Amino acid sequence: MLILSPLKRNCRYDISAPDSERGARRGKNLTRFLCIVRGPLFVHLFAVSLLYVGSSVFGISVAVAGNKVEQPIEFPHDIHAAKMGINCMYCHTYARRSLVSGIPPLQKCIGCHQSIPSVRDKPRIKKLFEYWDKKEPIPFKKVHDEPEFVRFNHERHIQRFYFWQKRPVQEVCGFCHGDVKTFTVAEKVMPLTMGWCNSCHQKDHLINNTSSETGHGPHDCWDCHK
Repeated sequence: MLILSPLKRNCRYDISAPDSERGARRGKNLTRFLCIVRGPLFVHLFAVSLLYVGSSVFGISVAVAGNKVEQPIEFPHDIHAAKMGINCMYCHTYARRSLVSGIPPLQKCIGCHQSIPSVRDKPRIKKLFEYWDKKEPIPFKKVHDEPEFVRFNHERHIQRFYFWQKRPVQEVCGFCHGDVKTFTVAEKVMPLTMGWCNSCHQKDHLINNTSSETGHGPHDCWDCHK
């Protein structure tokens, strides 16, 4: 950027001028090339190429809304979040104090289900206890998986919208995760792209539920890319 910035004026005049007027300028061809590099088309092509190379060479994955992720156990979010009314953070305990929301340990599942004999014969619960008897964690797969260069902070969002603004937990989590209480296995329904996140950061949100003061999210690259 520091190298290309001084070429802004040259890009404006040199490329549009006839050869006779700019023939005396040194580095004519280099200037033309660097002007093209500064253009939006090149930037878009470079970004697409970078994603392709990253996914092929470095294993970077970009999740797409609508993708179905098969899980070892079909955890019924609708039963737990809607029918039972369990707070999302009872299972995803790290969301309020960490970057990630966390997957509940098997012990937490068993802690409840060992006291609910009425569902013990259901296929899901049988499989749950099989993992418990083998002393193996359930190998759940990520659904909302962002590339390694993206840093999303659950704590910051949960603290502001749930604890400070006192919004319903399913509404707060639903901003990014959709209406989870209607799912069985979690699905990715929001795009979670940079533009989608920025559209929310550009809005003015209440600081808390006791004040009319508002503020928008950060726009510094380093807040999300570290």
